[in-house]
Amino acid sequence: MLLPLPLQKGDSLLAIAPSGTLRDKEKEKFEEGVEVWRKNGYNLILEENYQDREGYLAGKDEIRRQALKKAWQNPEYKGIICVRGGYGGARLLENWQWETIPQPKWLIGFSDVTSLLWSLYNQRIISVHGAVLTTISQEPERSLKRLFDYLEGKPLSPLEGHGWGGGKARGRLLPANLTVATHLLATPICPNFDDVILALEDVQEAPYRLDRMLTQWRLMGIFQRVKGIILGRFSGCNAPDGIPSLTYFEVLKDRLSDFNIPIISELPFGHDGVNACLPVGGLVEIDGDEGVVNFISDDK
Repeated sequence: MLLPLPLQKGDSLLAIAPSGTLRDKEKEKFEEGVEVWRKNGYNLILEENYQDREGYLAGKDEIRRQALKKAWQNPEYKGIICVRGGYGGARLLENWQWETIPQPKWLIGFSDVTSLLWSLYNQRIISVHGAVLTTISQEPERSLKRLFDYLEGKPLSPLEGHGWGGGKARGRLLPANLTVATHLLATPICPNFDDVILALEDVQEAPYRLDRMLTQWRLMGIFQRVKGIILGRFSGCNAPDGIPSLTYFEVLKDRLSDFNIPIISELPFGHDGVNACLPVGGLVEIDGDEGVVNFISDDK
């Protein structure tokens, strides 16, 4: 895997909106997010399309595609920061080709940005599953330090959650929003799952929908190919009171616990809470008995 060069204070990064349009209620958080990057010493530049609107999209596909192309190809920019998730990232990848550049650069985002992160993973380029501009100001100081330390070349500290057993496993980390990832299965964007450690999260999906998606993954034989699974936050995923339902956690247990692989849940990443950055394509070792995720440099 190719690791982008560490960022340095003063570097320029371009903020693009590859997916959904910026909503009026998000503008304050967006401005706070811009300030977070600038206070940490970076020259954050806003691409012209960040305020565009084409229904639920941040402008027409070609406008957003050109913004991504500009961010990727212009050597002035050392990284690409996504404004928000929403929907629309996968639309940019029809007939898309990542141009070869002298040095790969950082791409940072999560949720709908899963499609772009996975596409770069297929190019063997490490990216970051982490806060977008509309959410980064809500991250606690320890989470911000973790993100900026990693981007500047420092090692990532372990994460701890609830271990389900299964011993230890090592592999390439592949984070994703479950809903977005499910809609990428069997497409050219879908990566090879052999020997990876999956990292899944989601938001506002009813338990039966989680069940339906995970059952699709089971029927496709994907969980038999991965080395392990880590689970972040599934916020707002329980059924309303009065509706007969399993809880989201019962669904996860039912659909995932019979594969004899290490699994760790309740890790601090995803929507509506701490979103600890994760290296997409980075090497990790997980301990399903102790509930610990260790991040390993590729030279070890």
